[in-house]
Amino acid sequence: MKVTIKSVVSPKGDITLYTLENAAGASVTLSSLGAGITSVIVPDKNGLMADVTLGYANEADYLYDGPCAGKIPGRFANRIKEGHFTIDGKEYSLAINNGPNALHGGPEGFQNQLWDSVVEDNKVIFTLQSPDGDEGYPGNMTVTATYEWTEDNTLLLDIKAVTDAKTVVNLTNHVYFNLSGHNHGSMTGHRLWLNASTYLPTDPTQIPLGEKAPVAGTPMDFTTERAIGDGMYAPFEALKIGKGYDHCWAIDNWVKGEMKHVATLSDTVSGRSVEVHSTQPGIQVYGGNWLAGCPEGKDGAVYHDYAAVALECQGFPDAPNKPEFPSALLSPGEEYHEIITFKFK
Repeated sequence: MKVTIKSVVSPKGDITLYTLENAAGASVTLSSLGAGITSVIVPDKNGLMADVTLGYANEADYLYDGPCAGKIPGRFANRIKEGHFTIDGKEYSLAINNGPNALHGGPEGFQNQLWDSVVEDNKVIFTLQSPDGDEGYPGNMTVTATYEWTEDNTLLLDIKAVTDAKTVVNLTNHVYFNLSGHNHGSMTGHRLWLNASTYLPTDPTQIPLGEKAPVAGTPMDFTTERAIGDGMYAPFEALKIGKGYDHCWAIDNWVKGEMKHVATLSDTVSGRSVEVHSTQPGIQVYGGNWLAGCPEGKDGAVYHDYAAVALECQGFPDAPNKPEFPSALLSPGEEYHEIITFKFK
């Protein structure tokens, strides 16, 4: 595995970039800003290489970007209703940064921090210390995100966290894919399969109502592979709320700690596909509904809405306030441990 390391300047300090290139010439680039994925270069059906992840020309533009491109948001990815939750009778208040709700851990969340980092063979290990009270969350937390790039074009992300006081946590990666190439326009022709026969309906602010709903007979049904754009503009309440797909699906037969094949995204034009496997109970599919106006893209690309899709394996949104959901609580002596893999073919 060939490893290239470089440093770039940002307002928060120097960003370290690691490029891991396998024997076939396929590569990933990882950033210490937000423990992010800034590039995945893989072959198409004819062997031609292209970068299939949305990203920016200027590495510093990942700081405070609206799309949270390629980064690890935290402490709690997705939304918490009105920025409030309670642990053992004590109420905690978070920054409100998405309508009336808290999103992705707040303005200074993990995605906007410089993580410590070290490279070991085909792995890059990122570590972040989150102090007690960080963005309103209790407990001193240590988070480790280990990425591994393999010779068969699989990117593995292993995320762990520990705390010294009860807190809540929900971690994922927010990478966006356009398998035709990051600068090839809309991804609505991409085909998606989800291992999910139910999804989480939400209120108009995109907070789950608390129950699962069957996808059968609705535009939310990806249990049989189909083009994302086929149902995206249907007159369906959930799609009106999200301006397209921005919802959490519940993985069928989920068992804590067990790896499952949760999604496959494919592009018939390029012949590329990515299989997603995870231990997480949910997957948020976000169709890049609000990408217009984001920073200038790599190679001078201008990204428009629906230019790429994020497949975010995670716990359920607002889980701290929904006891019927898989618990987001992390206590001292426990370890948060989740795995996500992206297998490119």
